[in-house]
Amino acid sequence: MQFSRSTLAALVLSIGAAGMGTALPTMAAEVAVAAHPGSVERAKAGRATELLDAAVAYLKRNGTAQAFAAFNDPKGSFVYGPYFVYVVDGDGFMHANGGNQFSLAGHNVIDMRDAAGKPLVRDLLAAAAKSPTGSVEYRWLNPEDNRIEVKTSLYHQVDGYVVSVGYYTPRANRAEAQALLDRAVDFLKSNQPDTAFASFSNPRGGFVQDDQYVFAIGIEDGKYRASGAAPQLNGMDVRGMRDAAGNTLFEEMIALARKSGSGTVDYVWRNPATNAVESKHTLIQRVGDVLLGVGYYTK
Repeated sequence: MQFSRSTLAALVLSIGAAGMGTALPTMAAEVAVAAHPGSVERAKAGRATELLDAAVAYLKRNGTAQAFAAFNDPKGSFVYGPYFVYVVDGDGFMHANGGNQFSLAGHNVIDMRDAAGKPLVRDLLAAAAKSPTGSVEYRWLNPEDNRIEVKTSLYHQVDGYVVSVGYYTPRANRAEAQALLDRAVDFLKSNQPDTAFASFSNPRGGFVQDDQYVFAIGIEDGKYRASGAAPQLNGMDVRGMRDAAGNTLFEEMIALARKSGSGTVDYVWRNPATNAVESKHTLIQRVGDVLLGVGYYTK
């Protein structure tokens, strides 16, 4: 989800009118960053952080009664699309929940579990007991796409209350990576190479999805033909490039493509969605004189 200029202006003005004093100062920058799909998760984290900071400031300035009422207001400044504030106390009682204020706010939710059976409220309270600020992860239904996805909740402890704002961090799995690779292979076979490579490198070309993207490397010259994560690298010889652990990952991919035509190469790489170095598992498939690759990340 991206914010238009008019929507952004309205949001900042509404927050300022509420007297928060922290009017999401970097939201515009996050909107610009989010224009590149590799920055989606960072943009979401930035928005969640800013809303959390604004909520904490509002709570400290105005007290619990006024703050909880504001957080629970579905038309207020603390609910914007998938971003909302929720607050629990040390006993697991939920005082506010802008995303589900009618069924959750005003109830003890200490035993609430996520879609995988994880005791998310207990985990949140345990994390807050160790550190006054931080984050927890769990699996939850994303109402925007009706899929169970990983959700990260950032939290800040204030006077015995844990104030949180969450955002979804979809992660592709092996099956999804294979499906995208198969689609890219079919696309390359049925189109001119330049057309296919341009689509693979285009963030809006249909081959960049959350933390997944397609890349193409020449088997003979080792040069990028396409890269959905970094199209500016097209034409670069990557054969001598190493990952954070010193592995010559691209040479391994080329050797595998020559020997078997397809397979998987494991290494560590920066996830363009999270900006963190993570384990990556790339599925490759040879098509003529190039190899196509699609990877998925695991923490």
